[in-house]
Amino acid sequence: MMKILLLPLGTTGDVLPFVWAGRQMRERGHSVTLVWVEACRQMAVQAGLDFEPIPDDGYEALVRDPALWRPHQSLKVTHAFAGRCVPRCLQAVENVIARQGKPDLILATIMNFAAPILRRKLSVPVISTILSPYQFVSSHQVPRSLPASGLLRLLPVAMRRFFLTHVAPYDHLALPQVRESCREHRVRPPRRLRDWWHSPDGSLALFPEWFAARQPDWPANTLQWDFPLEDMADARPLEPRLAAFLAAGDKPVVFTLGSQHLHSRDFFETSTRLAAQLGVRAVFATPHAGLVPPELPQSIFVTTYAPFSQLLPRAAAFVHHGGMGTLSQCFAAGIPQLIVPMAYDQPDNAEVVQHLGAGLMLDHDQFTPGRALPLLRRCLEDESIRHGARRCQERIRGRTAISVLTDWLEGRMPSPASMTA
Repeated sequence: MMKILLLPLGTTGDVLPFVWAGRQMRERGHSVTLVWVEACRQMAVQAGLDFEPIPDDGYEALVRDPALWRPHQSLKVTHAFAGRCVPRCLQAVENVIARQGKPDLILATIMNFAAPILRRKLSVPVISTILSPYQFVSSHQVPRSLPASGLLRLLPVAMRRFFLTHVAPYDHLALPQVRESCREHRVRPPRRLRDWWHSPDGSLALFPEWFAARQPDWPANTLQWDFPLEDMADARPLEPRLAAFLAAGDKPVVFTLGSQHLHSRDFFETSTRLAAQLGVRAVFATPHAGLVPPELPQSIFVTTYAPFSQLLPRAAAFVHHGGMGTLSQCFAAGIPQLIVPMAYDQPDNAEVVQHLGAGLMLDHDQFTPGRALPLLRRCLEDESIRHGARRCQERIRGRTAISVLTDWLEGRMPSPASMTA
């Protein structure tokens, strides 16, 4: 049995892929510990993982900050938060080591800068876990979410590579904390945070090649697997009242901006008008009841949580923010999606979905009844879009065997013989 640490950074959608990976390795007989904020304890425990919390250090404030969902501002607040998390995460890992001993493998997001420090201090292999193509920041496919991305896309690849490699507008928000932790732990600090994004031990891309093809500037030792499709459905099944609503009429349109978006009042007001104008039933998914309009018609059901693997196969279409976990569940259900992206990887994900013919996109600041109505109507009525969604469903059913992933991860761990030598 090997000891594995999971080091995510972010909200629920960023943590669930790590929970999924932890499940797979636990089933192979390994000990797995998730290290993150207290709000994620329940997910870890329900998945059978050990859990070690780090101090909040502004996580709740981060989730409440409207800047988290605005282009470019989101990258600023996220880098600042990632910098603050480094010493707390290192202390949490030291707590785990005091109980369990040194880990044999670490899976970490590229924004958890504690992981490279641990790699160098403990001589433990680290796997950079990539949740979306956006995180590779490829000069061959410049992410739409980056500042001046439109201009960068017009430049030759060599010039794109120069700017993406040498221009680091957000490093100053996290690099000082990273360097301070490096000094404390006697680790040589990086010149740029980008130098630490991809571990020499390997990168794991959790999306299939048909969604995003491998680019020439991805790390050579990258395993591209598939969508995890983790939604904790075994621990939190569809609530009976929602199941009864779904069975009582036509398939509804589902609307959400994610479980931790606290500023979606306008989104749900617009969604209410769209459902009325189209004459469709609807499901609003948000844990924050105060965000939905009062006195909704009986044709709209509000749920605080629903596992999408159980809800979406019974839906007609899905209007959402474009997170990887959400859109992949939509692929699995084979239904059209209207993506309303805000920040991070969401605009890039929306472009891919539209290119695949499985849905349409409309920027969040343009999500009004007048602009959204014809697009949502197309998602419901255009057979080419419905065919594109079913084609993605067929592709996702041909998933790569999980053993390919688990064997690869186990191959990155030190062998029992080397550990006893």
